[in-house]
Amino acid sequence: PITPGELLCLGSSLAFSGLFYYLYRKKARVVARIQEAPKLQVDDDLPALVSAADGRCLPYIALEGIVLPAKAALTSHYHEGLQGVIQKLLLKEHRLIWNSLARSW
Repeated sequence: PITPGELLCLGSSLAFSGLFYYLYRKKARVVARIQEAPKLQVDDDLPALVSAADGRCLPYIALEGIVLPAKAALTSHYHEGLQGVIQKLLLKEHRLIWNSLARSW
């Protein structure tokens, strides 16, 4: 005989497994789209390509090219001859929701 507690544990286990599988498949589709992204070169044709795109936006592209540092390149303390730069601009959009309890956005 199966007890109600065992049925509850089995049902919640199946529900969590289904939820995690759904999230896994959703992220796998995003990863597949990123891996299939077209590779574009950073050159003079890029602004014209972006302005000609639908909505002036290119979803999931990989840019290849030479990056010049704004001031000086960062050098690695661990690997000799390895240099890098820091991304200067990061655009992150958030949806603002009014919280009436805290009276803030």
